Amino acid sequence: MNALDWAVILAYLGGIVGFAWWIGQRQVSQEDYYLAGKKVPWWQSGVSIMATQLGAISFVSAPAFVALAEGGGLKWLCYEFGVPLGLIVVIMVLAPALNRARHISIYEYLEGRFDRRVRLVVSLLFQLGRGLATAVSILAGGLILSTALSIPTSVAILVVGAVTLLYDVLGGIRIVILSDVLQMIIIVAGILVCGGYALQMVGWEQAWQGLSADRLNILDFAQTGVTKEGQYSFWPMVIGGAFLYASYYGCDQSQAQRQLAVGTLGGVRKALLFNALGRFPVVLLYCVMGVMVGAIFQTAGGLSHVAGAVGMDSAAIGETLARDPDRMLPLFILSYLPHGVIGFLFVAIMSALMSSLDSAINSLSAATIRDVYVPYIRPDADERRLLRAAKICTAGWGVFCILAALAFANFGESTRQTTIVLINAVGSLLYGPILAAFLLGILTKRVGAQGVLVGVAVAIGTNILVWQLLPNVSWLWWNVIGFIVTVAGALLVTAASQLERRAETDSERQPADPAAGRWWGISAGVGGYFAFVVVFCLWLQNQVAASPAL
Repeated sequence: MNALDWAVILAYLGGIVGFAWWIGQRQVSQEDYYLAGKKVPWWQSGVSIMATQLGAISFVSAPAFVALAEGGGLKWLCYEFGVPLGLIVVIMVLAPALNRARHISIYEYLEGRFDRRVRLVVSLLFQLGRGLATAVSILAGGLILSTALSIPTSVAILVVGAVTLLYDVLGGIRIVILSDVLQMIIIVAGILVCGGYALQMVGWEQAWQGLSADRLNILDFAQTGVTKEGQYSFWPMVIGGAFLYASYYGCDQSQAQRQLAVGTLGGVRKALLFNALGRFPVVLLYCVMGVMVGAIFQTAGGLSHVAGAVGMDSAAIGETLARDPDRMLPLFILSYLPHGVIGFLFVAIMSALMSSLDSAINSLSAATIRDVYVPYIRPDADERRLLRAAKICTAGWGVFCILAALAFANFGESTRQTTIVLINAVGSLLYGPILAAFLLGILTKRVGAQGVLVGVAVAIGTNILVWQLLPNVSWLWWNVIGFIVTVAGALLVTAASQLERRAETDSERQPADPAAGRWWGISAGVGGYFAFVVVFCLWLQNQVAASPAL
C-alpha cells in the first residue's frame, strides 16, 4: 500500500459521506428516511438487495473456500440452488400481501392480521438475530482488512463501522441503496480484475489442474444432510435453502425494506426476479476467481513471491493460510497487483463490508422505531420527532454492532469461532418460524395470535433440541423443521380452542391481483431456471472431472 492506494480509499469514503449529507437535507419524514419516499427504481432495489447478500464475506471467503478451505471446493455453488425456489414464494405470496399493506416495518402486518403481541415477538426475534449477525459480519470484515492494510483488527472495525454509521445516519435508506449499487459495481469489477490478473499469470489449464479431485465435486445426491459428510449435499441445500431464502428475502426487514421502497408491486417483483436470475452468475464468478487465485498459492514459486512481498517466509505464509484461508485474496492483491489497483480492490472489500452493515442498521432502526418506540413509548410523536428518533436509533444500532464486533475480536480464537457459529445458528433457528408466521397470516383465516405464538415458541425449542442432540443434522434443515413445527403447532392450538374466526381485518382483504397470471408464468420460468442451474453444475462437474483443461 502506498500513497496512491490510500488516496483511492480516502476519496471513496469521503465521497460517500458527503453524498449522504446532501441526500439527508431533503428528508422530512419517516417514509423519506426508511423508504426513500417509495420512489426507488426497481433495478436499484434489486442491485441493492444483491449487494447485501454478496458482500465482503462472499468476496473474500467464497474464493478461499473453493481453493484452500478444508472440505471446500466448487460445492459453494450449492448455496445458490434454493434462491430461485425461495424467491418464487416471495414474488407470488409474500410480496403482494406486504406491499399492499403499505407499512414501514413489515412486522406491522402481523398486528393487523393477528395482534400486537405477534408483531412484537417476531420483530424482536428479527432484531436479535440481525443485530448479532451484523456484529459478526463486521468482525469478519475487520479481520480481513486488518491483514490487508496492516492495521489492528480493532482499528479496521472502527474505521469501516464509523464511516458506514455516519453515512447511514445522514442519508437513510436512499444512500444505503445508492451506495449498494455503486458497491455492487465495484465488487463485480474487483472479481474481474483479480480473476483476470490471476488467469494471466497462471493460465486456464494450470489453474484447474491445481484443484484436487474432491474440490471439483459440486452435486452430492446420495447424502441427505443428516451426517457430518452431508452438510453441503444437494437435498438440504435445495429444500432447506428454499425455506431459508423465502424467509430471508420475504420476512427479513433488511431485505423487505428495499422492496417497500420501490412503491409498486410490479417493481418489487422485477427487483426480486433480478436476484432470482442474477445471483448464480455472480457467485460463479467468485468461484472461478477462487480457482485462478488459488492456483498461484498451490505453487512454491507463488508462496515465495507472496512471502517476499509481505515480509514473511514461505512457511509462515503457508501456516497462515492453513489457519485462515480468508487471507488468500488480500495477500494476492498486496503481492501481485499494481498500486492504484490495490487501492481500488481494497475499496471493493470495504464497500462489500459496508453494503452488509448499512442496510442492517437501517432496518434494525426501522423495526425498533415502528414496532417498539411508536406503539409503546411515543404513540403521539409527530413526524419531526420521529425522524430525529429514527436517526438516533440508527446510530444506536450502529454503535451496538461495532461494540459487539470489538468484543468478539477480543475473544480467544477458539472462543471467537464458537461465538460465530453460535450467532450464525441463531438465524437458522428463527427463519423457519418467522416464515411460518407470515404465511399463516396470509394463507389462512382461522389461525389466530395464540396459535402462532405457541407454534413459534415450540418450533424454536425444537430447533434448539435438534442442534444439541443431533449436531450432524445440517443447519439448513432447521429452517424446514422450524417452519413445519410452527405451522403444526398453530393449527393444533386453533383446532383445540374451537374458537370462531374473528372479523376479517383490512390486511386480510386482499384485492385481486390482475398481474398474477402473468407472474405465475414468469415464476414457472424461474423454476425452469433452477433446473438449468442444477444441470449446468452437473455438466461443469463432469467436464472438470474428465479434463482439468475443460
